[in-house]
Amino acid sequence: MNERTGLVEAYLEGDNSVSELARQYEVSRKTAHKWINRFKKEGTAGLEERSRAPHDHPNALSQDMELRILEWKAKKPLWGAPKIHSKLWELPDCPSESTVSNVLARWGLSRKVRRRRTGAVPTQGPLAHCEQANQVWCADFKGHFRTADGRRCDPLTISDGYSRFLLRCQALGGFSGYVAVRPLFIATFREYGMPQALRTDNGPPFASVGLGGLSALSVWLIRLGIRLERIWPGRPEQNGRHERMHRTLKEATAKPPRASLRAQQRAFDAFQMEYNYERPHEALGQKPPAEFYEPSIREYPERLPQPRGYPKEWEKRMVRKAGAMKWNGRDIQINLALAGQQIGLQPVGDGLWAVHFESLQLGIFDERERCVRRTPTLTWNEKEL
Repeated sequence: MNERTGLVEAYLEGDNSVSELARQYEVSRKTAHKWINRFKKEGTAGLEERSRAPHDHPNALSQDMELRILEWKAKKPLWGAPKIHSKLWELPDCPSESTVSNVLARWGLSRKVRRRRTGAVPTQGPLAHCEQANQVWCADFKGHFRTADGRRCDPLTISDGYSRFLLRCQALGGFSGYVAVRPLFIATFREYGMPQALRTDNGPPFASVGLGGLSALSVWLIRLGIRLERIWPGRPEQNGRHERMHRTLKEATAKPPRASLRAQQRAFDAFQMEYNYERPHEALGQKPPAEFYEPSIREYPERLPQPRGYPKEWEKRMVRKAGAMKWNGRDIQINLALAGQQIGLQPVGDGLWAVHFESLQLGIFDERERCVRRTPTLTWNEKEL
């Protein structure tokens, strides 16, 4: 700044030409003329350094595109930059995802997520074996809450593990037992067919503390030919895809809860349509689940299939209403959920019998002690472990 001021002051004194001043101050004549002309137009302020950035940038975000980004955010307030960016892909002047993120941040429409420190990332996720639609469905109850009128709401959710397609999202008013849940599974099976396996936690109505962890619902599912996959107790991340959907469901429909149970169900129905057919999913390449899901070819039988037969050398017993079988005139407790079902007993040693229901081994019956020792409950990753 001092050099420029000295050059201009020397020029105003009129003792030296511009060429002489340029040589004296070691600048080109063009530069000397530049500073003299700026001083004449703007005074001393014209001698300050200016930004060399161009006034116009060929890749600058247009006002129209910024408006489109803000319109999408207004329509979908829970969507972040990746999902909004996926809706702009086909436009010729589509900005980068980071640009979309910067626009949202500039308008105060994004929030910083505090990342948790984690350990080593596993090489395979809990559903790594799920490679096609309807191979594994996931089911659970989202945590209950109360609607504005005080009614309890227990949402039952069922999703396809491969495509993340949300098959059912039903508000139950405090009823979560077998009688309330079975009709919803029947309606889902009739609409979408049946899966090969169903993944759940170990709570009711999906499981029990009885022999084999069987509940009335799980017995019915086994009779339909559906394999049970149970996560380890206290390990909800083993059903992580379904749990992540629950977090999105809560943000979209229960913050705050709706006025009544009926209004809450309307919110669930609207969420299900958006989640399946419109909302981009990062794990699916920012495409909605509907593009990856198709109904199962396994149709729901209106009558239960005939029970699976057991080998001739096995003993067969019917489980009575009280949940016990008869053995040499004595009642041997099995599981109340198996009342009315036939079980098979495979000889495995002197006075020892492996107790089976369909393809599931429940325990070892010791006829001398007249009791059944449990077989550890099968979990989804038992073979992997």
